[in-house]
Amino acid sequence: MLKRYNISTEAEGLYNITSYVRQALNESGVEEGLAVVFCPHTTAAITINENADPDVQTDLLFALDKTYPDRPQFRHMEGNSSAHLKCSCIGASETVIVEDGALLLGTWQGIYFAEFDGPRQRHFFVKIIEG
Repeated sequence: MLKRYNISTEAEGLYNITSYVRQALNESGVEEGLAVVFCPHTTAAITINENADPDVQTDLLFALDKTYPDRPQFRHMEGNSSAHLKCSCIGASETVIVEDGALLLGTWQGIYFAEFDGPRQRHFFVKIIEG
């Protein structure tokens, strides 16, 4: 089963999409398998990280900004090369094991849509694979 979800983003930020993935899993009826979350954008990404302390999200974005700052030497005409670098660093997808009809996430883990070039109208896909 493949589901497409739309998301409106503000400026750079992390958006918890765990509930969307759980919704897709529940609708699929799959008890054992995989949930694949994919972002088809080149300046946004998907990541799994802590969902209990919002300071972790703030720290992650701060560190990415320090690691991949905008630089005058960048040649990309749109001026968002740092967003492309962050996307490549984080990655376009995550895969989560499905066990007993539930996502096999750790106690503190959540699935996030990472926006690096907002505000934008974005989308992402969730593919539930039985097996």
